[in-house]
Amino acid sequence: MKGINISTNHDDLDIELIHSFVANSYWAKNIPLSTLQKSIDNSLVFGAYATGGDQVGFARVITDRATFAYLSDVFVIEKYRGQGISKQLMENISSHPDLQGLRRFMLATSDAHGLYSQFGFTSVENPEKLMQILTPGIYD
Repeated sequence: MKGINISTNHDDLDIELIHSFVANSYWAKNIPLSTLQKSIDNSLVFGAYATGGDQVGFARVITDRATFAYLSDVFVIEKYRGQGISKQLMENISSHPDLQGLRRFMLATSDAHGLYSQFGFTSVENPEKLMQILTPGIYD
């Protein structure tokens, strides 16, 4: 979409907007602002901004910038959906210099497989090899 700027500058982020969205998401319901802020401070961030500077989208990548990355907290606010902003975010993420040559780049999604598959993401082969510690409702 024309008029959308993608920035990796933490200072540009609208933390209140990000918290409002993520704290109401299916993946991080009720996340405390301080926890979200800490996660953002320790991640590579991508903010999407409309003309005038209003933030309209966000994504963060948890990474060592050498071998592994995990894409998280991707969203575009409802008013701006359907305009190619999520694709623009993914193009910027995919081409970021710190995310090249990684051995593994992962994500989890319930509803955006079509978007991510355009950027090379596939279902995990041998998912039985993966393990996790999951604490459902940790923020409730």
